[in-house]
Amino acid sequence: MSTVGDVSGSLLDQYQIKNQSSANKELGKNEFLNLLVAQLNNQNPLEPQGNGEFIAQLAQFSQVEGIEKLNTSMGSLLSGYQSSQALQASSMVGRKVIIPTDKAVVDTSESFKASLLLPTSSSNVYVNVYDRAGTAVSRINMGEQAAGNVSFIWDGKDASGNLLPPGTYKFEAQASYQGETKGLQTMLPANVDSVTLGGSELMLNLAGLGTVPLSQVQVIGQ
Repeated sequence: MSTVGDVSGSLLDQYQIKNQSSANKELGKNEFLNLLVAQLNNQNPLEPQGNGEFIAQLAQFSQVEGIEKLNTSMGSLLSGYQSSQALQASSMVGRKVIIPTDKAVVDTSESFKASLLLPTSSSNVYVNVYDRAGTAVSRINMGEQAAGNVSFIWDGKDASGNLLPPGTYKFEAQASYQGETKGLQTMLPANVDSVTLGGSELMLNLAGLGTVPLSQVQVIGQ
């Protein structure tokens, strides 16, 4: 005479064989419930299933159902996150951001505004400007400055006062402190041409500078 375990195992084997060609071989709550009902219908009348085992089966059923609900909730959450990410991306295109970099695309017909990070007070702060070929074209002397975020402006002209053409320029900030001259980090503006979705965060495609993660953006402008 077959036992409850034999009937359950047989049914489970049949289900797995029937679905072995399917991409999804996991039992869902409906399949689990069908197995449980079949197990009860085919149990040995002389040796019925014990209450403890039946309660354990129900507990497993509840666990399976809970996992399915969790998967559904996580899917909805992921879909909402992706929609939010797409909306955020669309709002970034065409705007100007401030990022830690030493290069920027400059329209020399108007003043270029940027900043540098000064860790301590200095009696001599300046910014060297280089063109795409690496030639020094100008120096912005800022004199004595207190520690903090220090703004500077370049008028787009060389050392002789000639207006330079628009293009990509490098800005090298330096300051004298602690008995030596040290380089400083510059925070320069860049225009967002497009945004790449996917991954753990948005990737901004900046005009003339390449791609940077959104986490590097310090300020989002107009």
